[in-house]
Amino acid sequence: MMNPVAREVFELISAMGIGYQYVEHPPVETIEDCFAPAEALNAVIPKNLFLCPRNQSSFHLLLVRPDAVYRTADISKQLGVSRLSFGPSEKLYEYLQTLPGAISPMGLLFDEEKKVHLAVDSALRQVPRLGFHPCINTMSLAMSGEDFFGKFLPALEIEPTFVEIHDFKHEDEA
Repeated sequence: MMNPVAREVFELISAMGIGYQYVEHPPVETIEDCFAPAEALNAVIPKNLFLCPRNQSSFHLLLVRPDAVYRTADISKQLGVSRLSFGPSEKLYEYLQTLPGAISPMGLLFDEEKKVHLAVDSALRQVPRLGFHPCINTMSLAMSGEDFFGKFLPALEIEPTFVEIHDFKHEDEA
């Protein structure tokens, strides 16, 4: 029996006319765990981070390439907000109907009040197929990047902020 939130995700993206594929898999907790589903779907599954400043004055969903090395201070500066850190799981569930380990832009389907701002690594615009969890970490779905940026986000009236990831390296690697 499919999780009700995941079922709703699939129904809503189907209603948007978005083609997708999905795979079921053991629970994934890290981006490394997502490599096998990504390969099965022939897609890039980005890191999905739920962030907010200490005072929780704003909430942000950040999508970055799985291999990107970045500093939250740099992202915070580009977004014009106080230093970002991980947002509380209660707010993640309240706004996006998901929990850590299954964070996904598919959760934006449930953020009717638009409390969560979407920030996207600009390099992801060039990816042919993107993969995401349908708000649970035992499934992954893939759709074309064109459908994600051209159908999914516009249907939700979401205009992402694109950020530049400068791939910071550790000093000893320089």
